[in-house]
Amino acid sequence: MCDFLFSSFTQTVEHGFPNQPSALAYDPKLQLMAIGTKSGAIKIYGAPGVEMTGLHKDTAAVTQIHFLYGQVRILSLLDDNTIHLWEIVQRENRSHLVEVHSFNLPGRPGIESTSATRVTVMLLKLSCDLLALGTEGGGVHFLELPTLTLLNNIPEEYKCGKSLGPVESLQQHPQDSDKILIGYSRGLVVLWDLNSRHVDNLFLGKQQLESLVWERSGNSFVSSHSDGGYMVWAVSSSNPCTHDPISSTIPYGEAPLVLFSGGMPRASYGDRHCLTILQDSSHVTLDFTSRVIDFFTIHCTDKDKEFDDPSALVVLLEEELVVIDLQMAGWPTVPAPYLAPLHSSAITCSCHISNVPPKLWERVISAGQQQCPLQNYENWPLCGGKNLAADPKPKELLLTGHEDGTVRFWDASGVSLKPLYKLSTANIFQTDGDHNDSLTQAGEEEWPPFRKVGCFDPYSDDPRLAIQKISVCKYSGKLVVAGTAGQVIVLVLSDEKSDHMIDVATVDLLQDREGFTWKGHDRLPPKSGSVVFAPGFQPVVLVQCMPPAAVTAVTLHAEWNLIAFGTSHGFGLFDYHRRSPVCTLHPNDSLAMEGPLSRVKSLKKSLRQSFRRIRKSRVSGKKRVVVNSPTSKVQEANAQLAEHDAEVTPVQRRIEPRSADDSLSGVVRCLCFADTFLRDGTHHGPTMWAGTNSGSVYAYALDVPSQEKFSEQSVEALLGKEIQLMHRAPVVSIAVLDGRGNPLPEPYEVSRDLAKAPDMQGSHSVLIVSEEQFKVFMLPKVSAKTKFKLTAHEGCRVRKVALSNFTSVSSEEYSENALVCLTNLGDIHVFSVPALRPQVRYDCIRKEDISGIASCVFTKTGQGFYLISPSEYERFSLSARVITEPLCRVDVERPHDLSAHRQLPFKSECEIPPTSKLQQIRYLIFNILYQGDFTVGGATQAIS
Repeated sequence: MCDFLFSSFTQTVEHGFPNQPSALAYDPKLQLMAIGTKSGAIKIYGAPGVEMTGLHKDTAAVTQIHFLYGQVRILSLLDDNTIHLWEIVQRENRSHLVEVHSFNLPGRPGIESTSATRVTVMLLKLSCDLLALGTEGGGVHFLELPTLTLLNNIPEEYKCGKSLGPVESLQQHPQDSDKILIGYSRGLVVLWDLNSRHVDNLFLGKQQLESLVWERSGNSFVSSHSDGGYMVWAVSSSNPCTHDPISSTIPYGEAPLVLFSGGMPRASYGDRHCLTILQDSSHVTLDFTSRVIDFFTIHCTDKDKEFDDPSALVVLLEEELVVIDLQMAGWPTVPAPYLAPLHSSAITCSCHISNVPPKLWERVISAGQQQCPLQNYENWPLCGGKNLAADPKPKELLLTGHEDGTVRFWDASGVSLKPLYKLSTANIFQTDGDHNDSLTQAGEEEWPPFRKVGCFDPYSDDPRLAIQKISVCKYSGKLVVAGTAGQVIVLVLSDEKSDHMIDVATVDLLQDREGFTWKGHDRLPPKSGSVVFAPGFQPVVLVQCMPPAAVTAVTLHAEWNLIAFGTSHGFGLFDYHRRSPVCTLHPNDSLAMEGPLSRVKSLKKSLRQSFRRIRKSRVSGKKRVVVNSPTSKVQEANAQLAEHDAEVTPVQRRIEPRSADDSLSGVVRCLCFADTFLRDGTHHGPTMWAGTNSGSVYAYALDVPSQEKFSEQSVEALLGKEIQLMHRAPVVSIAVLDGRGNPLPEPYEVSRDLAKAPDMQGSHSVLIVSEEQFKVFMLPKVSAKTKFKLTAHEGCRVRKVALSNFTSVSSEEYSENALVCLTNLGDIHVFSVPALRPQVRYDCIRKEDISGIASCVFTKTGQGFYLISPSEYERFSLSARVITEPLCRVDVERPHDLSAHRQLPFKSECEIPPTSKLQQIRYLIFNILYQGDFTVGGATQAIS
């Protein structure tokens, strides 16, 4: 295989909502938003497709983020008390986020507690040349930007004023940049003049302070407090010491527009996560299902305007991002084109569809728009930066199955993972949650006027609803979803609303075996009578497996109207056109190593297989003589490991045959349909293959009637072959290859001229992948052709595999197929097919990340997804040609060296650059005077 088909392993983009967000910031000039996380990541978002990520060197939580207005520079504060400066730089005509400076506030002489210098709040002046830091000790320090140089000299006799508590808020005066409002946790608020280094006003609050915010004119400000109330204070030069506010309100008072989080009476609503919007008589309390981290408004920043005129409210919650349109009546939610909470209900499985046909794409989009009429991503208010990536022509869908019985469709074509459509299966069944609807509605009529907002809902009405497997035919619009209680649902895409009954068929996989008692959960009872279904995927038949164990494998062949499904108790084949089962099999009925099913094998077949086993043992015996060893290479390696048992490393594992009595041996791991040669080498036809946890593979020859006779004749199945792997390793995947070694096309691809017809002249082969090895058998004789023992070489187990097509970078006409494999060590191997020659190996996922490995899904174009957290998919690429990554640019005119032009609070001096000797001396004097710290002792002296 050619090297130019592969790139170095690339983690390209993270889809979904950042895990454990901890800080939020917004630049109104550039219209960019930044989110910091507890793992030390900073993520920048603008217009759809504009995304950048930076990671601090130390894994410490980001507690605050601030944009340097209009400069694409960002300040971050970590919980280890370090401050970092980031810049968006241009490389190869695209933007990247890089760290340029860091700073740690030094301790003060004479202060015993190191927490005294812990930064609690940061204020960035609008001129972006000065950073004020408030600390737990009550001090305020100043740093020069962008160099992060400390400007103040701390006097030795400094007193920190612990009686006031930590600095809780720093706010710059909206009309006079030389004045800063400083709020202390115990209620005192000070208006400090940077120019004269004196206190202009004192505001003596009596409640513990939470935050401060200026009114636009600067004539008043609002303080919020721990008792759930807020106060409005007047700022007057005639009254330097104010004891009483203009108004003190424990919600809810009238104001032009007031936004606040919390404030709920704790006795009644202590467990609610709320944000309240007040405007005249309008009053809405947004009720979220996770904690409010921070919020900001998108509003007019023109100082000449009389009002802020907010247009949108952006709320960062612990589990999702919610945007509220403040200009539309009722303040509706704005759909997000990215940052969608993938884990609104826990993800239980996923499925990727490459090269989606335009017709299916349009119908899914239409179904989603009818489901959510306001789903218009063009109204997204964060539109900073420019997406340089071209509109992806091959559309991709990512389907995620969830614990609440929903399947969600996502646009995975580009960087932004957009939600398109949600399918719910809960309405098919009678669940315990059906009785709670009336109680919920009655509770929402009380005051305050709560309104449920957001889609994060970690609770499921019934755990049996969880989706376990998904299979799609993208050409016919058919979908099969299977769940935890043995339910297998066949759905068809419809553009019209429907009201119909669902056909229910029960398939007994054990066929009333004596001595078996099911001790698990009951089946989900289906609803009786007609059910109303919205446009989209609508169920046509429900197949209920008995016993109702979780479905472990499912596949669909829309041309043959067949589905196959498996559980831990066997597998079944179902004709959904005639609503009738074709056949079932419980693997424990087989003689496993001894041969095919006893109830269907003939004497002639048994003798043939017995001679074949004897012949194989003689051949293998000759090989052992050649190498002068009593064991095979694998056994020899394991014998050496046994001698040095104490030296066995964690990545090595002995290969030990499994017991046929293992309780998990009957678990069906994979299923597939194929049109191939099974009976003889001249007649090909439909077949079904099933692989189990005990290393058994069953191949059935199917007699499928023509399209015209589907309603008249039923499908018949006959067990044709059985393969038993030597070490009984679980079978992970089965794929049939044509005469050229290519995977067989999907249903309808050939009949609709969407793919080349498979080679039916040469002999076919079947690729069987177990946890320990890959093996290719020739068909129809099922003779071994080639194999690769991954476990013997690497000491690892196969977890996920896929056949992917890698296209050349230089020529779109040239491509090769390859087997992509993910192991339990988190590394990815690529092998040529059908020769099984190793091509490349990459480290992908940490071996300790078991959930990440289990969630991995490969695409047919050499890409993949895996969960790096419950709410985020990491996307990666193995292909040199197909790479989905952010290609964006943020253009800005940024001063090269702000320290040379730092605007001092003395306007008369900073407007004139220090060119003459006299001006330079005065400039230095102002610098020295300006350096200093702020204490309460100095404040009271200034007033007296």
